[in-house]
Amino acid sequence: MDILSLPYDALCRKFAALHGKLGKGVFHADAVFQKLYRDGVFDPESLPEFVANLPLARSAKQHFSFALPPLAGKQGDGDTFKFLLRLHDGLESETVVIPMRKYKTLCVSSQVGCKMGCRFCETARMGFVRHLTAGEIVAQVMVARHVLREPVENIVFMGMGEPMDNFDAVADAIRILTDQRGLAIAAKNIAVSTVGHVTGIERLAKLVGADKSSGRLQRLHLAVSLNAPNDEIRAAIMPVNGLWSMSELKDALLRWPLNHPDDFILAEYVLLEGVNDAPEHALMLAEYLRGLNACVNLIPYNPGLDGTYVRPSPERVTEFFKTLSDAGQYCRIRGTKGDNAMAACGQLGNRALSRSLRQAQGPVLEVT
Repeated sequence: MDILSLPYDALCRKFAALHGKLGKGVFHADAVFQKLYRDGVFDPESLPEFVANLPLARSAKQHFSFALPPLAGKQGDGDTFKFLLRLHDGLESETVVIPMRKYKTLCVSSQVGCKMGCRFCETARMGFVRHLTAGEIVAQVMVARHVLREPVENIVFMGMGEPMDNFDAVADAIRILTDQRGLAIAAKNIAVSTVGHVTGIERLAKLVGADKSSGRLQRLHLAVSLNAPNDEIRAAIMPVNGLWSMSELKDALLRWPLNHPDDFILAEYVLLEGVNDAPEHALMLAEYLRGLNACVNLIPYNPGLDGTYVRPSPERVTEFFKTLSDAGQYCRIRGTKGDNAMAACGQLGNRALSRSLRQAQGPVLEVT
């Protein structure tokens, strides 16, 4: 059993089953949890809490596995770099370390590939391969902190995959990441990005709303990959719009719990030349977002491998930004980082791996 997939309460129950007594289960599980996540070490026999019960320590080592996936590659572009982890089945996850002004952000993946089919995204062209487990998601953070020694403080679920399509594993990973007894990453420093998976947004909103006792998840951030000002353009570049219209998406966003005056929904908008980057598009976008406490994150398109779309000129980006701002919509332009290493927004994905899997296993899953 992968110990990295178990939130604190689940780990306590497992230790209780090994020990036969709940109280002792909590005592020993707590020691393992803290040592594991704070120091990156799992060896119960070395912990003072197990000195009087070495058989339990040996039993735990037989029942749980703790082996971080090995590094399979690392590609850099300045201070931004992408690292690949080799998973147990030979597949690879992709994670990006992004230096900010005062901290480092880790962009984690929730799937290998993606089934959402966004036309401008390299991961979508790879197709869907499989979900990552909660442990494989958490392992990306553990490798960044304890192997690469990167002091990451900010986590964004913006790597490969649609987090809401792998909801249970992502929710468990967030519980582990935010636990004060371990990695202790504040929920306000975690953002979950979705293409507009309305059912997933509603489930995540319930999870945040239900977390009143600990308050750990109350300020979890939601980011929505909007990328269009109307249904016509969005449907042409994002198949998910056929499942949930922009009107249905906005209804879900209006119900998202914003539990602090400083919190807002992040509306991500990839600017594609000649597709969604005209001043009239900016005005329509401002009108669509009216009534939402949102910040638009403008992302000049990061080119993929096939050259289908083009990044707008800096002047065009500035014009869009100014039109949107003048219309009263809070927005900012995201600086491009990592595009030369295929580590920027929309560039993650191993097409060669996807082709080999298709040949061996047949077609991958499509959007349903």
